[in-house]
Amino acid sequence: MTDDLFNICIIPNPVLRERCAPVDKVDAAARRTMERMLRTMYDAPGIGLAASQVGILQRLMVVDLGRAAQATPLMMANPDLVWHDPAETFTYPEGCLSIPGHYADVTRPKRVRVRYIDENNQAQEIEADDLLSSCLQHEMDHLNGVLFIDHLSPLKRKMILKKVEKEQSREHLL
Repeated sequence: MTDDLFNICIIPNPVLRERCAPVDKVDAAARRTMERMLRTMYDAPGIGLAASQVGILQRLMVVDLGRAAQATPLMMANPDLVWHDPAETFTYPEGCLSIPGHYADVTRPKRVRVRYIDENNQAQEIEADDLLSSCLQHEMDHLNGVLFIDHLSPLKRKMILKKVEKEQSREHLL
């Protein structure tokens, strides 16, 4: 890793369960943090990253599904889910850079509207569906100390956590 990338926090790091504080405004420092988060996310590689995943307890997140889905990455401060369609859901095999190598189907609202402050400190609103909707909700969950495994049945969550624990104990032996 280069000095320009953040280290990604892995469970059971307690920072992942913390609620992030709102950002007063997107200034040069917040913008640099989001740019660095983007570079970290691309290096991982991933499609979304919340500030808590890199140990920063601020309501910042970045998302980029790739050129096919959107022309430019989203850099978001203080994202707020202002609407979702309760009638339609979308199920997707979610993974997480903080729970590497583990995936599980998570069902979320198919369509959402999110209000946020962009990297230029401008208020924005975006409507999203399918994968982008799921990704935005996943990253906003992180800002509230919620992981995708919290949306699973207790049995599935326990199975993933046991596997992660076993992998981590094996890594410590090496």
